[in-house]
Amino acid sequence: MINKRLLIKNLLAHNDENSFYDKKRKIDISQREGKAKFLKHICALSNSNPNNNSYIVIGVEDEDNKIVGVDFFDDSKIQNLINAYLSNPPIVQYENIPFPHLQDDKVVGLVTIRSKSNNEVTSLRRNIWKYYGGAVFMREGSMSMPKVFDIEIKDLNSDIVTAIESHAQNNIEHTLDGVFDFMNKRQDFSPQYKVFREYFVVCWAGQRKEIGTVAFYSRVDIELINEQVRLFYSALDEVSIQFDEGSFKIIEYVNLGLHNQDKYFPLEKTIITFENNANYNLETSLLFEPPQY
Repeated sequence: MINKRLLIKNLLAHNDENSFYDKKRKIDISQREGKAKFLKHICALSNSNPNNNSYIVIGVEDEDNKIVGVDFFDDSKIQNLINAYLSNPPIVQYENIPFPHLQDDKVVGLVTIRSKSNNEVTSLRRNIWKYYGGAVFMREGSMSMPKVFDIEIKDLNSDIVTAIESHAQNNIEHTLDGVFDFMNKRQDFSPQYKVFREYFVVCWAGQRKEIGTVAFYSRVDIELINEQVRLFYSALDEVSIQFDEGSFKIIEYVNLGLHNQDKYFPLEKTIITFENNANYNLETSLLFEPPQY
């Protein structure tokens, strides 16, 4: 299992961005320009790395590689954005990686791009900002550049990326350090942990209150320790937490009502399912049904 914190450090050790990773101080996909630039980099990294993962590290100063962090980001819409705007889209995962020296509300964003096919070109499906539908981008050194002629998908980076990832493998010391660090930092919010499939360790903490027969938590923090991934963070929302031997479920609630008759309604469900082969899946679904008054 790859230790994502070590992976980021190993990527940044390559002082110059290159054809298998990029770094950003921040991204903004709420605006068309930011969305278009993000899609351009995804397209270029996918085309330039047909047989290996490629990465974008977010929350790093460009000049000196200083890790400054960004706000926690909900990745549920990333893959939908990729599928909507790219032909032959890669598989894209956005993860929030905590670092000990950052404030609790700051993480480093790690985008992992994996091409679905090693010989098909990824291109823009339709126009966005100043880029036209059908445009193809490739990495040229640290730049994502448009490509019109002589488009060829080549494997140039699989050996070096495999070496970087192999040097970022987890071990028991990293896992224990992560558990102790979480428990110590969140002593005021009753920290707990659970081991899944004899491998994964999930830590969580929050301010508990009971309404009727349901226990709700606010100021919730949940981390998958093995991969140094912050799976869920909420300063304000109220959630319920349930788990069994193979899954961990979080349901967010919203408090609505009229005339002092408030009620909690389910808003969104996140389920983390742990497999026996040391893999996990995270799925988020919308539950909210507007009440009728």
